[in-house]
Amino acid sequence: MKHADICDVLSDASYLNQSTTVCGWVRTSRDSKTVAFVELNDGTSLKHLQVVLDKEKFADPSAFLKLGSSLRVVGTVVPSQGKNGGVEMSAETVEVLGTCPPEYPLQKKRHTLEFLRTIPHLRLRANTFNAVFRVRSILAAALHEYFQSRHYVYVHTPLITASDCEGAGEMFRVTTQPWNAEVKSEEEYFKNDFFGQKSFLSVSGQLEGEVCAMAFGKIYTFGPSFRAECSNTPRHVAEFWHMEPEIAFAELPDVLEIIEDMIKNVIKVALEKCPTELAFFDKNFQPGLLEKLNNLVNEKFGVVTYTEAIEILKKADVEFQYPVEWGCDLQTEHERYLAETVYKRPVFVTDYPKEIKSFYMKQNADGKTVAACDLLAPGVGEIIGGSEREADLEKLLAAMKERGMTLDAYEQYLELRKFGSVPHGGFGLGFERLIMYATGIENIRDVILFPRVVNKIF
Repeated sequence: MKHADICDVLSDASYLNQSTTVCGWVRTSRDSKTVAFVELNDGTSLKHLQVVLDKEKFADPSAFLKLGSSLRVVGTVVPSQGKNGGVEMSAETVEVLGTCPPEYPLQKKRHTLEFLRTIPHLRLRANTFNAVFRVRSILAAALHEYFQSRHYVYVHTPLITASDCEGAGEMFRVTTQPWNAEVKSEEEYFKNDFFGQKSFLSVSGQLEGEVCAMAFGKIYTFGPSFRAECSNTPRHVAEFWHMEPEIAFAELPDVLEIIEDMIKNVIKVALEKCPTELAFFDKNFQPGLLEKLNNLVNEKFGVVTYTEAIEILKKADVEFQYPVEWGCDLQTEHERYLAETVYKRPVFVTDYPKEIKSFYMKQNADGKTVAACDLLAPGVGEIIGGSEREADLEKLLAAMKERGMTLDAYEQYLELRKFGSVPHGGFGLGFERLIMYATGIENIRDVILFPRVVNKIF
């Protein structure tokens, strides 16, 4: 069905005064004595194309005015008569491609995000989600371009694994076995499973990414990760998108430099390519968003050690819900206080206590901390976690034994430290959290297509 994209009709002057065919869904409509108006959107633009139906040609346009119905319109693109300028279309012929009944839930009134989450199959037609997923698309492309242009190899790490990268045990089990109450032991149950042992959905591709970095030097992964955390917060979903670069011949300061450069680069691309969408979020969700994003591109990120951060928090004239002591894991309220009140910009927290970080992080000379970093962003909290990886086999083995980990499951990973080990580091970017930061949307369920959360799968 040959037709022009509405985004091109709205922006390309060559369509002016030309007969053009467009297709789309009716977003709003109104009727008057001599003409009727339809706002048509085909998903290529946040802005709608106004179609004018002259009642001398369309005596009864009611069939074309039903919200949610889809139309094919042939008409002439003309200068708009409205106060905002632009163009509109004077319709010559209109064909209904798909009707829509009166109970269509997206009516003219503004709906809450909570309500829209109950209709995930239709909410994408709302302006908010049209804008969210356009920004998401641009940010994903910008991340790929960033790494591709800097000689990183894009690798696809497995989604099914037998090992837990984080050592936390919050994983979804993968099985083909039916329930069998007569099985005498866990070992017997999994012996008859597809892989002959326990297997899980991956929480991270990092361990396999390190394998690739030891061959290709610089790699990145970009795909889904799965975490079975019973955490029903605005920042957590069970399935999310994860970008994980791994860089050989790199130490912690190199990792910080790459993270900052990457974030600034992709946000700059979003500002250039999504001005309409970001202006929409600035107006409707987070006043000051555009200023925040422009400041991020132009300002140096803050850096503070975990130990210094704890002292700042202890001296803060704020009553935190969670007490602050050296050795505690920073909570969202702590992270946001540091980013929003103290630094007023993104800030790296580095050198965490080894007990609260993962086994693979390089142990610092003090014997108490590891060369880790978290990037905290105003309004979101942590969006990136990274570290220099432990390259010393004996230290890595000691850390794993302290945690009671099964070494056999990590044999190949451990062998990387035997055969030409090098200083190396990497990080994980929670892609949805980056989108939250870039749009001002406060709930992660509103920046992912079909959110998977505790007790609910759409």
